[in-house]
Amino acid sequence: MARQKHESPRAVPVAASHAAALFGAQQATGNETAGAADTATQLPLVLDLDGTLIRTDVLAETFIAYLRRNPLRLFLVIVWLFMGRAVLKQKLAHAAEIDVAGLPVTEDLVSFAAREAAHGREVHLATAADMSVAERVRERFPFISRVFASNGNTNLKSREKARVLAEAFPDGFAYAGNSRADLAVWQAAGETIIVNPAPGLVKAARAIRAPSQIIARPRRGLRFAAKVLRLHQWAKNGLIFAPLLLGGVLFEAAAWGQAAAGFLALSVLASATYLLNDLFDLADDRRHWSKRNRPLASGTLPIAHALVLIPTGMAVAYAIAALAIGTVGVAFLTAYLAVTLAYSFSLKKIELLDAAVLASLFTLRLGFGVALAGVVLSPWLLVFSMFLFLSLSFAKRHVEVTRMEARGRSTAAGRGYKAGDGPMVAMIGAASGLAAVQVLVMYVMNEAYRAGAYVAPVMLWAVPPILFLWIARIWLLAQRGELDDDPVAFAVKDPPSLLLGFMLGFVFLVALFGSPV
Repeated sequence: MARQKHESPRAVPVAASHAAALFGAQQATGNETAGAADTATQLPLVLDLDGTLIRTDVLAETFIAYLRRNPLRLFLVIVWLFMGRAVLKQKLAHAAEIDVAGLPVTEDLVSFAAREAAHGREVHLATAADMSVAERVRERFPFISRVFASNGNTNLKSREKARVLAEAFPDGFAYAGNSRADLAVWQAAGETIIVNPAPGLVKAARAIRAPSQIIARPRRGLRFAAKVLRLHQWAKNGLIFAPLLLGGVLFEAAAWGQAAAGFLALSVLASATYLLNDLFDLADDRRHWSKRNRPLASGTLPIAHALVLIPTGMAVAYAIAALAIGTVGVAFLTAYLAVTLAYSFSLKKIELLDAAVLASLFTLRLGFGVALAGVVLSPWLLVFSMFLFLSLSFAKRHVEVTRMEARGRSTAAGRGYKAGDGPMVAMIGAASGLAAVQVLVMYVMNEAYRAGAYVAPVMLWAVPPILFLWIARIWLLAQRGELDDDPVAFAVKDPPSLLLGFMLGFVFLVALFGSPV
């Protein structure tokens, strides 16, 4: 790689001006500037890639993209790793081509580099990623003049990167990096720029020299943790508590303890499976109008962290189930995990079947609650659950299809739906919602009165019209394009939906414990 220093850097004044217009010239906000000297600003600007120019890691991206097609390829990856990291990077880069244009970038650094290039400063890329990926990155960012990268023999990282850059720029260079591996490069550089620093990195870098600029990573707090775990999705697992009410054991502490343990175990497992699904949907999510802001797709959560959180979450969920519930809990978690994995790897790409699988997961939650409460629940209510959540699943797909069409796309990323499917999806979804109401009416007529669980079963006749109003509202908003991607997440924030839910709860309480009518 050192031989590249004899090449003449490509002149890019026109391309750099185009890049400045493309990425904007806003002043970076929230950054610390130490005020570099005038001579320092004339040094060639060298950018690191992973975690610096982009907010993600190319090796992790190619690793996930490669396993997405066949998880058994992990064994071949291990063989490549024993051959050396440079070999591993080259093999993965060629075997699993990633969407470089969709990789999330550090906007402040892109704007800074584009401005510098527009004013005549040389901007280069030096990365430990494989050369094939680095060249595609240069095509995305026209202000980059020259590329230094790993080549299958040499892993261009830390001291090796410092050596190559020192030979290429004997008069000095400015280097923008983000990790402790870059400390050796900053020692060889003439200017330090810190981007998205890990904890403790700034102090270590300042021991070498005062950085000319610090571009801080977005702050992460409780709201970020809640977004990673998708805590709002835990509301779906509230179905586990429904059998306590419907089965007449609302005031039994033991039933509540079992249900609470099941809720926690299933919620933790669901958070882990959501992360796993997001890992395998990275490229598709980055082309989606709302999913691109998810922690993994946006690069705010490193892939390496997700690879730790996923097995940890699964282990914690199974530990809770085994210790607090027993065999029944482990069995239901395994069934949920199996269906979820099948959905993530394959079934979500099959139109219509994907919605049926989602509905079955909701019904599985209800069945889990029945087992935990130790009650016998009517098959009518399980059938009702399937139709209700089938309707909501199709509402979600209807929103995605209509928004896809509005953006001029012909197919949904990662899904089997195409432009023009909206009316058909809406028809099936609305019909499923009406079927749920009909099944509920049949339950009241054929079983509620003679079940003996209700003190005032006549009150249950108020449930079908309330449910109809809510389903009709969901589909009306979906047709208007005002519905959130996920109807369940929308319902927990929608005041009319919350009011109707409160009314349903009140009606069931009166039916169970009120005075006979």
